[in-house]
Amino acid sequence: MSGLPHSPHALVTGGGRGIGRAIAGALVGAGATVTVLGRNTASLEEAINAGAAHHAAVADVSDEAALRAAVVVAQARKPIDILIANAGSAESAPFSKSDSALFARMMDVNFMGVVHAIGAVLPDMKDRPYGRIVAIASTAGLKGYAYVSAYTAAKHAVVGLVRSLALEIAGSNVTVNAVCPGFTDTDLVAGSIDNIMKKTGRTREQAIAELAKHNPQGRLITPQEVANAVLWLCSENASAITGQAIAVAGGEI
Repeated sequence: MSGLPHSPHALVTGGGRGIGRAIAGALVGAGATVTVLGRNTASLEEAINAGAAHHAAVADVSDEAALRAAVVVAQARKPIDILIANAGSAESAPFSKSDSALFARMMDVNFMGVVHAIGAVLPDMKDRPYGRIVAIASTAGLKGYAYVSAYTAAKHAVVGLVRSLALEIAGSNVTVNAVCPGFTDTDLVAGSIDNIMKKTGRTREQAIAELAKHNPQGRLITPQEVANAVLWLCSENASAITGQAIAVAGGEI
């Protein structure tokens, strides 16, 4: 049993690939109607063709007007009960080489993208009998990592937003939580692996081991493991869980 109410409508940002697509597929499997939102039309259509979503919306989450327009179209199809604010990107650099433009990029996508998505869906959602908002943050929202200060700052901001907003709307039927994966086996992490190989001369296996060492279980997290945590938070069984930042990281946090 999924614990979801009857056929809720879920919007998953960054839903065309990686963790977002795994979450979208899990929600479809649990009986939700799912709209995936992202910048790449082809990957969104692939998700639909694979049965991981029902509808697609094209928008960049850092563009508030475009995102709100996409949400209006999705809501006209069916009111949105679940928001998974998953879209994000990561860039690495030493702080000494992290200029204001890098910090702005990381904040625009990883933090303001969450703000824009919540702002678009919350007014209608909090008047409904059930609502779930889950932001996909990162263990970088709970601790520091070297060479990703801008990304880490943005993810810390997401966790702070979740904790504050959960208290602000605790009297409604909407819960607000964050899921914080450790290094996860996605194309985003594949880019980090390629970067390690390029800069250090290590083999792919050595680069993967460099990331996996953060996890006490000695491995990368799978997208499905993240999706399982999200699915539980979206269930009616988790109605008392709000304002939490749940690490899916093999004991790293």
